[in-house]
Amino acid sequence: MKHCLWQCFFYFLYFCFLFMIDTNNIFNIKTKAEFNTLTLEVFKHQFNNNKVYRSFCDLLYKHPSDVKTIKDIPFLPIQFFKSHNILSSQDKIQSTFTSSGTTGSTTSKHLVTDLNLYKQSFRNGFEHFYGNIEDYVILALLPSYLERTGSSLIYMVDDMISQSKHEASGFYLDNISELKNTLLQLESQGKKTLLIGVSFALLDLIESYQFTLKNTIVMETGGMKGRRKELIREELHKQLKNGFGLSSIHSEYGMTELLSQGYSHGHGVFNTPNWMHILTRDTEDALTIQETGKTGGINIIDLANINSCSFIATQDLGRVYSNDSFEVIGRFDNSDIRGCNLMVF
Repeated sequence: MKHCLWQCFFYFLYFCFLFMIDTNNIFNIKTKAEFNTLTLEVFKHQFNNNKVYRSFCDLLYKHPSDVKTIKDIPFLPIQFFKSHNILSSQDKIQSTFTSSGTTGSTTSKHLVTDLNLYKQSFRNGFEHFYGNIEDYVILALLPSYLERTGSSLIYMVDDMISQSKHEASGFYLDNISELKNTLLQLESQGKKTLLIGVSFALLDLIESYQFTLKNTIVMETGGMKGRRKELIREELHKQLKNGFGLSSIHSEYGMTELLSQGYSHGHGVFNTPNWMHILTRDTEDALTIQETGKTGGINIIDLANINSCSFIATQDLGRVYSNDSFEVIGRFDNSDIRGCNLMVF
């Protein structure tokens, strides 16, 4: 009996160790073949360990034996993060990230059991696209996010500010005059600077001050948050380029329900790190994955979400190109969500 218990304990540790290797491998993916193999492993894991996702797959009659390629994997509608606890782990919840929303609306909640995974994801992702964070001064203009709790974006940017180790790095709320002075001082010193801000706040800044920046990257995180009229990307970036004196505006594509981000160096075309992949689904049939080049609903594979759900059908409309870059075109209205009734189970 004692020997049997020790044997069971040994196998438990063995499989835990194997799972740790898989987790670490997420950020070491080099090829599409490695991504596809690990994606199918993550699907099997979440099918077996995520009750909500398992029920969703059962309703669609999709089981691991039916899933041979990533296009066969069911994508969980992002709305489930508003109504259910989406978990593939039994570990203690370390943090709950919540989405912004209008008064009285239901917000999404992302239960995170391993904050180190989130840190690994956004640190590695930023370094992949922009280099060492320590080379930058980080200025954050994110008032709508600072004014509430539970923002995953604030968590990320706060860590970036700490990682930059520059005394001028920091958040700005209503003190845009101080931000203007800091930007001009850093420009005169030739300091490499990243100004990351929500769209309406960046527009507020350039309505008060005009700039001619040469050493600064301006990155918008999207969204007017009800503060201004929504603008199409081309118009928003045109105004920001004129106000900051830049030839391009960078963008970050992320959301509460993800632990990874896509980045655009301009023109609204995004790229993702190797552990994240974008597909589009047919707007008339939510279970059909489209070929590249067609406009459809954006589906996201985020392997960093291994402890929640890595396969999410968003409410964004977009287009994926042959080199795996993608563009966000707009959002579904509730009246535009057609096809199978994915939200019912």
